[in-house]
Amino acid sequence: MKKIWGLFLTGVMVLGTLTGCGGQVGQSSTDAGKDSEVTQKEETSKKEGAQKDSKSQIVWYAPAPHPYFDEVKQGVEQFSKDQGIEVKMQIGPDWTQASENEKVEALAAQGMTGLSIYPCDASGANGLYEELTDRGIHVINFGTDTGKPTTASFAVATDVKQAAYNATEAVINMMGGKGNILNVLEVLEDPNTTLRKQGVEECVAKYPDVNIIQEVAGIKTAEEGVSKIESALSANVGKIDGIVCTGFNTTVAVVQTLSDYYEKQGMDKRIYTIGIDTDPTVIKAIEEGVLDATIAQNPKGHGYISCMVLKLLDEGYKVKEGQYFIDAGCVVVGKDNLTTYTADIDNVTQGILSSLTEMYLEK
Repeated sequence: MKKIWGLFLTGVMVLGTLTGCGGQVGQSSTDAGKDSEVTQKEETSKKEGAQKDSKSQIVWYAPAPHPYFDEVKQGVEQFSKDQGIEVKMQIGPDWTQASENEKVEALAAQGMTGLSIYPCDASGANGLYEELTDRGIHVINFGTDTGKPTTASFAVATDVKQAAYNATEAVINMMGGKGNILNVLEVLEDPNTTLRKQGVEECVAKYPDVNIIQEVAGIKTAEEGVSKIESALSANVGKIDGIVCTGFNTTVAVVQTLSDYYEKQGMDKRIYTIGIDTDPTVIKAIEEGVLDATIAQNPKGHGYISCMVLKLLDEGYKVKEGQYFIDAGCVVVGKDNLTTYTADIDNVTQGILSSLTEMYLEK
């Protein structure tokens, strides 16, 4: 996706250079300023024209404040900027399906052709979706999925169960294929948390010499995570060989907890740990050796791609038979690829955008 944005920014820079060099020798700064103003007005006019011509009335909805949604929103904002299509964005108050239904129904009453949404309840959200699709509104899940059958056209997300499985296997390999794992989860009401729990447990089940010594869950904030992880470490002193954190807040929490733990206990007893997402504190922890690795998702891609699909559906494209899940990709990030992983994620996004009308949609 950054590749797209980079091209956009480069185009603006080149345009500015041509504007500055295109006048006659001796052109005054006032004239150059006028040329620049005209160019800006032309660009604004083009975007306003694109918005006017577009049939899309896209709404993006997230159920509650969370750092992940902040990153997804950046992708939605970039889509809006690139495509000249206004997207109405709203973040709800809590993680309940009842609140989500109420807020989305109010947005639908104001008019929409497509909805990019993170469902609160994997099964409960489908009732809302049925009402919307009966009214001709396209629905796309971002970040997670709903139960089947569903009237959602697509889900644009990380394969979170597989990502959790891969993360667990990476830790098990670091542990030498044996030992005890602390499984740290966020809120179990989140459909993704349930899938991640399954991924961790299925991976551990493959290794007879590996056990989940304790599961910690119900973590909504990093502060809660610090408290619960500290308690788990205290209850299992010297017994934990690896930690798997499959949520943003849990990962930020484990970084703080392990930093304090190693400062007090020393590094003699290494606890191999992997997290998820790429908060600056997480990247710094990998650089310093506190954290071994993290899973980089593609949240901006979740926002950009889901909105692009809604735009194409509004233009008359249909879902290809057998297509539903769009895997937005993820990358395991360790010390060896700290400087290159963002480019890898951006290349995945660009590839998906380029293949939408060939692999996933048809006219």
